[in-house]
Amino acid sequence: MNGTGEIRQTDTATRILDAAEVLFVEHGFEATSMRMITQRAEVNLAAVNYHFGSKDALFQGVFTRRLTPLTQLAVQSLDKLEQAAKGAPLLVDAIMHAFMDAALDIAYDPKRGGVIFVRLLSRTFVETHPVLRESLPRHYEELVGRYASATARALPHIDQIELQWRLNFAFSAIFNAFAGNNILRLFVSDPVVNARDPRLIATYLVPFVVAGLTAPAVKMGASPDVNRA
Repeated sequence: MNGTGEIRQTDTATRILDAAEVLFVEHGFEATSMRMITQRAEVNLAAVNYHFGSKDALFQGVFTRRLTPLTQLAVQSLDKLEQAAKGAPLLVDAIMHAFMDAALDIAYDPKRGGVIFVRLLSRTFVETHPVLRESLPRHYEELVGRYASATARALPHIDQIELQWRLNFAFSAIFNAFAGNNILRLFVSDPVVNARDPRLIATYLVPFVVAGLTAPAVKMGASPDVNRA
């Protein structure tokens, strides 16, 4: 195949991925039809089948082209902090900022997906689809392991099980917020919260997450006093 043909094939695959990415954010995986994707990408169904084979494979393709840059940036941010600390435990605030800075770098770089991909990734964590349950751990094992280890060193007084719960809550809050989910809209007609600005989200989210991670350890077996004023 000549160079022109290769470029055209690449352009077609990229258009399909770009179209699917936006539609999955706007409508979710289940509600996005192949017809919607082909119309937005201005290709026929045969082109989608040729490049990806199925909707599930296309869904995976949308993620795999973006996951590596995010993972690399987040790990590199943590690497720099740990090298500067020369073996000393990091502050939890610094650890969370390292992850958030990587997410913001992606959010403001259209070439790496921009805010569209951050929202898609976040939405997927909130509404995990079976097709990604097997593939995501392979991409994120190093990232999650490194951040969990750094947080454990920063909080040695927190029981391992409790720390896992805290990390679960912390990253749930992070991904839910970046997904653009404004829960107040369910209860307030005109909420002040703007869940569409990644930098504004990070400004308020990091202190909230850090406070949760660094709160006093829970006394095992203790029951909350429901009668306390």
